[in-house]
Amino acid sequence: MSTAIALPETLDLKASGPLKQAFVERRGQDIEVHADQVRRLGGLCLQVLLAARKAWAEDGKPFLITAPSEAFVETIRLFGAEGALLQTELQGAAS
Repeated sequence: MSTAIALPETLDLKASGPLKQAFVERRGQDIEVHADQVRRLGGLCLQVLLAARKAWAEDGKPFLITAPSEAFVETIRLFGAEGALLQTELQGAAS
C-alpha cells in the first residue's frame, strides 16, 4: 500500500517536528513525497528527508519524490544532497 506526504511551502524549524512525525507514522509503507509546493527548505527538514530516505532504503520500500518545485531542487543541490535525494526516486522534476 502506498501513501503520500505533501510537503508544505516552508520547510523550516517549525515544520521539522511534524515532518518527522509524518514519516514515523508511515514507516513500512511505500511513500510518495509531493514537493511541488516547496518554496523554502531549511537544513533541519533536509536532515529529516535524508533520514527518511535512508530508513525507507533500509526497509526495502520505495521512497519517491514527485514533481519537486524548482526551489526544492535548487536547495537540494546547494546543500550537496542531490546524490542522496535527486536520483531515480525523483519523478517529474521541474529543473
